[in-house]
Amino acid sequence: MNALLPRPRRDVAPGAVHLPGWLSLDEQRELVVACRQWAVGPVPMRHTRLPRGGVMSVRTVCVGWHWRPYAYERVATDVNGARVAAFPDWLGALGRRAVADAWRDPAAGEAYAPDTALVNFYQGRATMGMHQDKDEKSAAPVVSLSIGDTCVFRFGHPEGRGRPYTDVELESGDLFVFGGPSRFAYHGVPKVRPGTGEPATGLSGGRLNVTLRVTGLE
Repeated sequence: MNALLPRPRRDVAPGAVHLPGWLSLDEQRELVVACRQWAVGPVPMRHTRLPRGGVMSVRTVCVGWHWRPYAYERVATDVNGARVAAFPDWLGALGRRAVADAWRDPAAGEAYAPDTALVNFYQGRATMGMHQDKDEKSAAPVVSLSIGDTCVFRFGHPEGRGRPYTDVELESGDLFVFGGPSRFAYHGVPKVRPGTGEPATGLSGGRLNVTLRVTGLE
C-alpha cells in the first residue's frame, strides 16, 4: 500500500464501483476478530469441494446461509451437518452503508437487506477463477470488503469469462460493490501480493474477502 499516491473512487462498469480505503482501521480489526470466530464454527472454515472433484484453493466460511456449489442451505450438509452462524445485524448495517456510499444513493442503501456473507481466506498461492455470483434468487448488489494483502481483482462482463475485463488492485480496507447491469458479471482473483497487508488489522498474513449478498430465500 502506498499512502503517498491518492486512490480515487472508480466506476469500473455500470453499477460496479471501487471505493479505496472505505473501511477504517478499527472496522478492519473488528471484521478480522469476527472472521476468526466464524472460522472455528459452528461450521468451520474449509476448502470447498466442487461437484467434479476439484477443491477450491481459498478457504471459505459462511454466515447466515451456508453456500455449497451451487446452492444455499441453512445447515452444512457437505461439512458437518451443523447450522451456520447467524447473520449479525451490525454486518447488515455495514452493507447498507456500503451500497449507499458506492452508489451515492441513500434510498438504495436503506433498501439493501443482505442475509448472508461468504468469507474467503486467500493464503499462499490461493486464487479464484472467473465466475458469476448467480446462486442467489435476488439481483440485489454484492458488497465485497477486502482486508490484508493486496489482490488483483479481475472484473469482466455478464456474457462470458473472456475479455474485455478490468484489473483492479484491491488493498486492505477497500470496498467494491457490483449490481445493476453488472450484477452477474464474471469476476475473479488471479493474483494476491503476499506481504502487502497492514499488520495493524490483526491479520498476520493472507487476504480476507467478505462478500455480502441477498439470497432471496425464505
